[in-house]
Amino acid sequence: MSALRPAFLWALIVVAAAAGGVYLTDQLFIAPGRVLQQQLAERDAQIRVLTERNQALEAAVRLLRHTERRARLVVLDQAVVPGGHPRTRVRFTELDGQGDPVGEPRELVLEGDEVYVDALVIKFDDTSVMGGDALKGKALLLFRRIFTDRRRPAEGDVLDREGQMPQTYAAERAPTAFERELWARFWELANDPEQARKRGVRALHGEAVSTRLRKDRIYTITLRSTGELTIQPTR
Repeated sequence: MSALRPAFLWALIVVAAAAGGVYLTDQLFIAPGRVLQQQLAERDAQIRVLTERNQALEAAVRLLRHTERRARLVVLDQAVVPGGHPRTRVRFTELDGQGDPVGEPRELVLEGDEVYVDALVIKFDDTSVMGGDALKGKALLLFRRIFTDRRRPAEGDVLDREGQMPQTYAAERAPTAFERELWARFWELANDPEQARKRGVRALHGEAVSTRLRKDRIYTITLRSTGELTIQPTR
């Protein structure tokens, strides 16, 4: 038995050394690899989350910046009349969301060359716009009248009637009860911000864009989904 003890001890030492070697190998080489793999997996997960957030943010920004052509103004003729001021003949055409004509174009003779296009705008809260809400995902617009710097707004040519659904939206689809209410109660809601907010409306007000017209030019009036109007020459 005594002869077996040294061999047994040596066996224990060899096993312990082997176990120690395995442990050291695990701690020095394998464990760091596992930690690195875990860190890489966590990094990849964070990258996926950040990528998804970035894509969602980019989509929201695109919705906020989305613009639609809503009207086209063509200068047909322009001449100086007795009295020394210009007289401008234009064709005004409302457009749908795809930029196609809606209704009959209006030909108007304007005294002067500085034109103002007056509109009523319904602006919805940014959350609805960013989310692409089916009812409140973009601003609504009614072209009210057109006038120049030589005529008072009240004397301008009427384009759409207040209180009614604008022909551009009525032509695109059947108006909803929600939209009809907003237009019918436009000025009431404009003076009652609390009731407007309950309907997800950020603001209701008049807004006019203007420019000085040039002969043989075409101008486009665009509406951003958040409600800002612009008028620019297209050629």
